[in-house]
Parts: sequence; C-alpha cells; structure tokens
Amino acid sequence: MLLCNMKLIPIWVHFISLFFLLHTTKSVDVDAINSLVSFFENLSGNFSQSIPVSGWNHDSDPCVSNWTGIVCYDQTPSIKSITLKSLNLSGVFNPSTICNITSLATSIVVIGLDNNNLHGENFDAIANCKKLTHLNINRNQFSGKLPDSLSELNNLKRLEISDNRFTGDLPSLPRISGLIDFIAQNNLFSGSIPEFDFDNLETFNVSNNNFSGRIPPGGDRFTPTSYLGNPKLCGVPLPNKCKNENESATPPNAAQNSNSPGDSKKNGTTSTEILMYSGYALVGLALIIVVVFKVCKRGKQKEKSVKEDVIDNYQSKEEDASATPTFVSNELKSAVMSKSEVFVGNSVESAPVSSSLIVLTSPEVNGLKFEELLKAPAELLGRGKHGSVYKVNCEEQGTTLAVKRIKDWSLPSNDFKLRMKRLNHVKHPNLLPVVAFYCSRQEKLLVYEYQPNGSLFKLLHGMPMGQTFDWSSRLGVASTIAEALAFMHDELHADGIAHGNLKSSNILLNKNMEPCISEYGLMTMDNSDSTPLTNNIFQFNADQNEFGFKADIRALGVILLELLTGKMPMVQNNGMDLATWVVSVVKEEWTVEVFDRALIREGASEERMVNLLQVAIKCVDRSPDSRPSINQVASMINNIKEEDERSIDVSGSPYDIRN
Repeated sequence: MLLCNMKLIPIWVHFISLFFLLHTTKSVDVDAINSLVSFFENLSGNFSQSIPVSGWNHDSDPCVSNWTGIVCYDQTPSIKSITLKSLNLSGVFNPSTICNITSLATSIVVIGLDNNNLHGENFDAIANCKKLTHLNINRNQFSGKLPDSLSELNNLKRLEISDNRFTGDLPSLPRISGLIDFIAQNNLFSGSIPEFDFDNLETFNVSNNNFSGRIPPGGDRFTPTSYLGNPKLCGVPLPNKCKNENESATPPNAAQNSNSPGDSKKNGTTSTEILMYSGYALVGLALIIVVVFKVCKRGKQKEKSVKEDVIDNYQSKEEDASATPTFVSNELKSAVMSKSEVFVGNSVESAPVSSSLIVLTSPEVNGLKFEELLKAPAELLGRGKHGSVYKVNCEEQGTTLAVKRIKDWSLPSNDFKLRMKRLNHVKHPNLLPVVAFYCSRQEKLLVYEYQPNGSLFKLLHGMPMGQTFDWSSRLGVASTIAEALAFMHDELHADGIAHGNLKSSNILLNKNMEPCISEYGLMTMDNSDSTPLTNNIFQFNADQNEFGFKADIRALGVILLELLTGKMPMVQNNGMDLATWVVSVVKEEWTVEVFDRALIREGASEERMVNLLQVAIKCVDRSPDSRPSINQVASMINNIKEEDERSIDVSGSPYDIRN
C-alpha cells in the first residue's frame, strides 16, 4: 500500500505542475475571459453560423493566443481594443457583458463593430467603459434612442453610428469636450442639433435624418453635405433660410397696399423716390462693406504678423515651476547688416582691423576676416534677449553662415576663448558646431553653418496646413536630442558647461532634417534654475554646475511636452506655462486631452505617448534633485522608441477603424 502511494506521488506532482502551468500562462483574468466569450456569443448568435474567427473560448488567453479582433497592451496583460468589423455578426451588442467587468472597463479604449447586422441591448452600460476613445457601430441594425449615458464617456474622440435606425433626440454629446469625429448620417434622429463645439470637431455628418430647426452657431464650418436630407433643417450653410431671416416687419397686407399708386402719393412717397432712396442705400451699404473689408483685412494681417512674430522670434526666459515665464518677441524683418546697425559703431572702431575670426572646424571659412564679415550681405533672422542672429552670404567663400552676436555677456575674453576651444574638442553628429568666433572687449560673435530647414519650434508650431509631423518622427527627434545632450553632459560635466538655454528654437534641422542642438554652452545658469546669467565668470562651484545640468533636464522635459501636445511652451489661456498646465491636468485625471490632436488622428500608440509623458513630467519636476539624470532620460526614451519600432501594425488595430 505504501509502495502504491509512493508511485502515485509523481502523478499528483504532474497534475499540480500542469495546473499551475495552465494558469500561469494566462495573462488576462478568468472573469474577463468568461465575459469576453459571453460578449462574442451574444454578437454571433451563440455561434449559430460559421464565422471566420480564431480564439474566443474559455480555454485560451486573448493576448497569448491572439484572438481575432483583440489587441492587447504591449506591457500589461489587458485588452486594449475589440474590433470585429465586417464579420456578418447578427446577434446582440450588449455592452454590460464587458463594461461591467472592472478589468475590461478600465482598459478598453476601442470598440469597433461596424458593417455587421447587430442590434443593441443594455446600451446604457456603455458609460462604464470610461476609457473608451473610439466607438464604431455604423452599418448595423441598431434602433431606438441613443442612451443619455453616452455623454458620460469623457475620453471619447470618435463616435460613428451612421447607417442604423436610431430615433429621437441626440443626447448631450456636446458635454464630451474632446469629441473630434461625430458621424451619424442615415438614421432617423429628430429634434434640433445640439450646440456642439464645432471648432473642436474634425468630422461631422448628420445628413439624411429628421432634424429640424436652425443649424447651431459654428455649424457653418462644415459643408452642406453634412446636413442634406433633413427637410426641416435651415440656416447656413444650407440654401434654405430660417423663417425669421429677412422677414419684413411690415404687416402682411402692407405689400399689397404699397402697390397702389394712390396710396403711395397719399403717404408722400412715389415709386421713383423709393427706387432713388434704395439706390442711395445700396451705395452707402457698398461703401460700408468696403470699409469693413479693409479694416478686417488689416486686422487679419496684423494678427498674422503677430503669429509669425511669436513663431519666428520666440525667445523664452525659463522659470521654475512655481513662476510664470516671460517671453521676448520682436518683429521679423530683413535688413542689411551694417557696422552701425549690427556691431554698434564704436565697438568696430575699437577692434583691430587686422583681427581674424578664429576658425575652429570649417575649412570653408578659413581666412575669413572680421571686416569681410561686415561687408557681406546679411539678413536679420531674429533678435532676442541674449543677442541677434543673422544670415550672412559670404560670396568669396561661397558659403552661407549664421552669425550669432552675444550682447551683455561680460565673460572675460580669455575665458571666452578657452570655453570656445573646449567646446570645439567635443564632437557629436547632432551638435551644431561653432565653426568660427570673434572676440573683442565689446563684441562676441559666433559663426555657424546656416541650416535652411529652420528649427524644431517652427516645425511644431509654424507648419503649413496639411503638413504633418508624425509620431515616429517626433519620437525619433526626442531620442536624438536626449542622446546628444547626454553625450555633451558626460563630456563637459567636469568643466561645468551645461547648455544653459535649451529650447525648441535652439534645435535646428540640418539638410537631412535631422535635429542638431545649437548654442551649447553660450549661457550659464544660476541656482534659481530659471534665468540664464549674462555676467558670470567661467569657473563655477560644484553646486552651481549641477544646477545648470539639472536646468537642462527641465528644458528637455518642456521640449518633450511640446512634441506630445503640439502647444507652445509659453503661458496658456489659463495663465499657466505648458509644464504647469500638463502636470495639473495629469493630477486631476489621467487623460489623453493633453496630446496633440494630430497624433490621435494619426493613430499613434496612446500607451507609448503616455510613457513619454511620464518621462517629461519627471524632467519638469519642481525639485531639481528629483529629476532623473540625462542618461536615465535618454535610456527611457530609447526604450519607448524601440517598443514603437517593434510594434506590429495589426490589421483592424484601434485607430485603423476610421476607414
């Protein structure tokens, strides 16, 4: 008996091991798997017909076994999207089977069931899927009213419900502040169209319904095709005007009475006089229109020049997180760089005429004299707090240069020369080198090779309509800048030379559109972690050195926020700078509201955007000591970039369901 029991032990061990193996290979909890299977059984009519899908059973895992239509997060064992498009499903869409399960409700961001034959049940439960950003149920057989709970989906970006049989009034969808696409044509909706925030909408279509009344303010932003097929709908942009428009205040019989010549004479007004006065009125109206047009045109030109002024001449004064930054911008103009305008008269006279620029790296500018630089035709590119930048065409050398004139920086000439030569010894492909410099008692000039593709700031905030700056490119820029800055910090840490004025306008794009850090080491930082100093000596103590490097980390964090949000780093409408605003939004509720709409429309990975956002928030921490090192930042960004490159473009992925 004992022997038999001893022989059975290995068998029990085997079963126990098998049990643990089966359970440890599952990445999604059992309740979620059971609910997903029930959800699919409802959709498919309990598998009453042959449906070309794989997975979707109790004995497998959605993420491990790659269930059809399921996309999981890269790092966490949870469901990201359910897209079952064009599978001839003819059952019931019952949101309660998934949205009432916490692990699913807090992870699913996309539900795509378009082009099936589904009808709905327990639709109110959709409100429990709080993270939902895309709901696509167009081209099905849904009927009845849309539930009011739909307006509780605060993260919803795209709602596509067209080609169904929905009836009644629309719920309070304008409450969803981030809604970008609303597509509801070919239904039976009635009542008035709610007052959406049309400026926020990119796609809007309610054609072929039973809507009535006036199109809400801002609705004329879309073409008539968005509203056609609603006979009782009126107002711009539709041709049929609303009844109270252009309606005369004269009683109905007044028109008939006015046709009588006797009555006209009785009132002391003849038809000829009426025509004459009408002509005067039309001439006066035309004059008023011309004046208004000119005023509006002038206002638009002024507004445009202000916008170009901000974009082209943006200069920031970095503040700590508790203060509001100030910015300096000047009108962009073209000018000839003359002795009197650029080098301030006496300063040139005091410099020896025989002085040459000290050429560091570029053979193209060898032998270029200071006086030759003065004579060369030049164009003022921008003037800021710490100096001016000029584009200089050196015809004799056959090259175009950018000359930075530093003002009010009383660093001794010898220390300035030592710094420039030390910087010249540190080479990195993504650091824009100083090719030459000039230094006298009054003037300090730095010469760079001119970069015709502009700056990262202009690429982000001054891009023409229709052009895009996609997620992969932004992530690549972030990774490149972080690696280059990490290299410079490592090489120059012992010298105490941080960048001192890192910002997106100092990230220039070379001929291959690769980002290059410019103006490294031209400014030094004090321990306020905010303001570039203009009169420091070359040597710093260890604490002051460290503050400069920590300030660079914060500046890099702001650039990351610009890449993620598409917003300028200056004060926002709510009175906060970009970093403070983003941190406040994240503290209130983790939401995709901070991200650039262009990235969301593109279908960028929300998970990786959030990961990069976390890195940026660490960088802009109000406590310099709490910020990560530049090597840690570079490593975190590279990990995100590698994940992005490894990601597989799954057909029917969360943001492909727009097609």
